[in-house]
Amino acid sequence: MAPPRFLDAGEAALVVEFGRIVDPGLNDRVLDLDARLRAAMPAGVGECVPTYRSLTIHYDPLRIDRVALIAVVEEALRGGQVCVRDAALWTLPCCYAPGFGEDLGEAAGLLGLMPDDLERRHSEASYRVYMYGFAPGFAYLGGLPEELGVARRDTPRPPHPPGAIMIGGGLCAVGTFPMPTGWYVLGRTPERLYAPERPEPFLIRAGDGLRFEAVDAETFRALERRSAGGEIVARREAV
Repeated sequence: MAPPRFLDAGEAALVVEFGRIVDPGLNDRVLDLDARLRAAMPAGVGECVPTYRSLTIHYDPLRIDRVALIAVVEEALRGGQVCVRDAALWTLPCCYAPGFGEDLGEAAGLLGLMPDDLERRHSEASYRVYMYGFAPGFAYLGGLPEELGVARRDTPRPPHPPGAIMIGGGLCAVGTFPMPTGWYVLGRTPERLYAPERPEPFLIRAGDGLRFEAVDAETFRALERRSAGGEIVARREAV
């Protein structure tokens, strides 16, 4: 197991890089270090931000310098066995129907598939939540089947609706807020991965598993009303 690299991100952030590929094992190491530091947050450290393959540590250089912070990280990495996290498997309802999967037909054509076949392959796959990024609750997922690896658009499409389920660049993502995107929208979920009024605003954690369950438009609308009322409509199973 290769040791991590320590990289500066400006003068007040340290990046601990475990590798250069999207890999569950590397991501486990990132999440393990994140959990260890959060359990005993060093003085002067403000925030830890996990990504696919690295952990960015924001710190106050007037309270802890780079050398001292690296020493803290190296000590945490000597902790032995990976920290046990309460991982979960989530089932997220997704509607692929016309008006919801706005780019389903276009993406299917690019992939040489029929829209129904693309929907089936997408909904049958098992995904891993690697990280949140770009916008609150915007979840980046690995596990997209290789045959669905369409490239992102050269030019962003108009804003997608909230809850968009998208593919692009070999990955899958769940959006939260309407915004232009280079990804292809295959469907929508009525669940809210980010809700600031909840005690835990982010519903799903990095490292969790996720799968999609196809629902029709009528079921989507019913679940959407329940979700708007504060109910969690995704199903969670302990792993």
